[in-house]
Amino acid sequence: MKKFIYPDSTSLKTALTRPSIDAGDMEELIKSIFDDVSINGDQAIQKYTERFDGVTLNELLVSSEEISLAEKALSTELKTAIKLAASNIKTFHESQREEVIEIETMPGVVCWRKSVGIDKVGLYIPGGTAPLFSTVLMLGIPAVIAGCKQIILCTPTRKDGSVHPAVLYTANLIGIKEVYKVGGVQAIAGMSLGTSTIPKVYKLFGPGNQYVTAAKQYAQKLGIAIDMPAGPSELMVVADQNSNATFIAADLLSQAEHGSDSQVVLVATDNTIIEKVEVELTKQLADLPRKATAEMALENSSAILVQKVEMLSIINEYAPEHLILQTSFNEELLNGIVNAGSVFIGEYTPESAGDYASGTNHTLPTNGYARQYSGVSLDSFVKKITFQQISKGGIQQIGSAIEEMALAEGLDAHKNAVTVRLKNIKA
Repeated sequence: MKKFIYPDSTSLKTALTRPSIDAGDMEELIKSIFDDVSINGDQAIQKYTERFDGVTLNELLVSSEEISLAEKALSTELKTAIKLAASNIKTFHESQREEVIEIETMPGVVCWRKSVGIDKVGLYIPGGTAPLFSTVLMLGIPAVIAGCKQIILCTPTRKDGSVHPAVLYTANLIGIKEVYKVGGVQAIAGMSLGTSTIPKVYKLFGPGNQYVTAAKQYAQKLGIAIDMPAGPSELMVVADQNSNATFIAADLLSQAEHGSDSQVVLVATDNTIIEKVEVELTKQLADLPRKATAEMALENSSAILVQKVEMLSIINEYAPEHLILQTSFNEELLNGIVNAGSVFIGEYTPESAGDYASGTNHTLPTNGYARQYSGVSLDSFVKKITFQQISKGGIQQIGSAIEEMALAEGLDAHKNAVTVRLKNIKA
């Protein structure tokens, strides 16, 4: 990690700069893949799966037999853990249901709003460097609760052409039956355009690498909605002299191991804690199976020594995907935090809890998009439709106001739609 001691504004900007992405080169490649899939469908998807993943597939859809075998391949302990996480995630997301409340804005004028599930949604589950079956829970459970009519899931295979059994078991557990063996840009293209095998969806969900994120953004140009720009993972930890260096190092590495393009940032009011964390990082890295990946991520990362009064502005400027508060003044910070994807409070609240089993969603905005985006929730899978019903007395109450406003805007037909009704009532 690069170290910054009481940085000025220029140095602070450098410390908080995320790894750069060459979107220009990616967009050209992504467009060519989308164009190919548009013309050649499944054949193009199979071609790119072989080219990028080194896997030759005859069938894209996972069979029921493969799903049955997946359950037998998992340990009882892992299945129990998945069920616990699923229960907590379901409980948290079911609490987000919105009741239909009728509001009479004035006598005879009744308005209400109803949440309706998006008909067709596509879930992308990364699996290139790690099979993220936890993301199946995070996306699939709210989609099921929302009542989406068709939920399809795309995920890369392993080198032998099989999907990791934990992904299949988890999908089946929550009721998702359509799982396709395709990842990367070609998966996003397939769900966006539709092929003879893969259905076209209305909205795309799921995190991924820079190419997947760019492909989702390209899909938006084709009229497909997406959950958010969700790219490489990131974490900010704020600490003081009372913080636990062992915990902090473990938290930083938990995100650094996601990918070489991940970023972690430590912001501390005490130089001693930064030094202790540096020692712990070296110690814990030695035993980490994904050491090489984490080390590359740490090269993109920073440790920043600042005054306490600067912390809030730094947090809100960086707008981290994940934010851990491990200070003696957490309560002072909480009310001032306005830009963050998800916040973890106190030394016994690791970010890993949110990734897996506490109940909150781990699909979150990255790259500073927490300034304007929320993480995935039940709301992500529904449309909010408004309704209104006006009686004779109601149109008499608001009719003249509508007529006046329509005239002022020069929209006579709008005015007339009210006028003919008022005349009918008087007749």
